[in-house]
Amino acid sequence: MTSVITGDIIDSRKQKSKDWVESLKEILASFGETPLQWEIYRGDEFQIEIKNPEESLLAALLIKAHLKALKLDARMSIGIGDKTHDAEKVSESNGSAFIHSGELFETLKKLKVNLALRTDDSAVDEKINLMLQLALTFIDNWSAQSAEFVAIAIENPSLSQEELAPKLGIKRAAVSRRQKRAQFDLILSLNRYFRTQMNQLTTL
Repeated sequence: MTSVITGDIIDSRKQKSKDWVESLKEILASFGETPLQWEIYRGDEFQIEIKNPEESLLAALLIKAHLKALKLDARMSIGIGDKTHDAEKVSESNGSAFIHSGELFETLKKLKVNLALRTDDSAVDEKINLMLQLALTFIDNWSAQSAEFVAIAIENPSLSQEELAPKLGIKRAAVSRRQKRAQFDLILSLNRYFRTQMNQLTTL
């Protein structure tokens, strides 16, 4: 079992600067090597393999947080399944994880949804996607400051608010306010539930 995130930058053509391309490369580089584990293609689309499906939601949220901190956003689909062909480029690999991610991604714009999941289990998909739609009501509205907090908090899960403060360049009290505005505790709860569901899927 593996997981694949397929995405694109929302309204990329409206961006005055192409600096976001380098920023996106920096974000994706933390997940591994290109083109084996991630690729950017057709200018504003990208694909990344997260080999542990339990980590795929947090990876997608980390990408979204980094982009929203730059006042950008991404539309992403997460596909969970197998990998039947391991190519030198992630975009040329195959299996149900890649098919689920690609097919779902093609429907996102029409559905007006910026993050969704598809697995081999439609019952799991229905539950997770409902939760994601509810979570997106505040994730899609993260300010740049809230998004910056989320990105740094995800990347430093063991740090306290006091330890996060210097990384954000703010006081501890302000860290608490940003955490609440970003609804970060709900994000963590959603991720715990997601990991449980993925663990059950991968052990069947």
